[in-house]
Amino acid sequence: MDTNPQSPVMNSAPEPKNKGFWRDTIQFIIIAGIIIIPFRMFVAQPFIVNGTSMDPTFKSGEYLIVDQITYRFNKPERDSVLIFKYPQEQNQKFIKRVIGLPGETISINKGAVTIKNKDNPTGFVLENKYITHPKQDTLEITLKENEYYVMGDNRLESFDSRYWGPLTEDLIIGRPLLRLLPLNKIAVFPGDLSK
Repeated sequence: MDTNPQSPVMNSAPEPKNKGFWRDTIQFIIIAGIIIIPFRMFVAQPFIVNGTSMDPTFKSGEYLIVDQITYRFNKPERDSVLIFKYPQEQNQKFIKRVIGLPGETISINKGAVTIKNKDNPTGFVLENKYITHPKQDTLEITLKENEYYVMGDNRLESFDSRYWGPLTEDLIIGRPLLRLLPLNKIAVFPGDLSK
């Protein structure tokens, strides 16, 4: 037994390096969650186009970032593209173009869309330069003050307001801010003709 008072005293074992790693990782996850979750819920979120209803403007599989802030302060304009909750099953999200604004009367006669409003009581025919395949629909509807009439650019393949009625303002999520994929079609405010 060593009784020398000069012998070194054994200290407790050093803190394992893994303990510091896990503490830092958990802190990072918490901080990232505090920043990312509100950003995704209230500012922007991803959206993947599914289907051909917006051809040729948007193709199935395109990856978009949705601006969720603008329409909290401004109203959508005609020809804007909207991402919204499908009125009959709100866990589904759709992408369509604004055709009619609140308070307007929309008449469709063999595919031609006429809009009647306060500024144009006799109506004007909507130019649909982005339409490649008009559908020979005939109908008329007057929108309430919180309703929009939305249609897909590919009228032959679009399941839109012609089938399920007007879109109420509370179901609007936002508008496409960025198209990130495919890389050869990266764009800011893709498909928005209102600007």
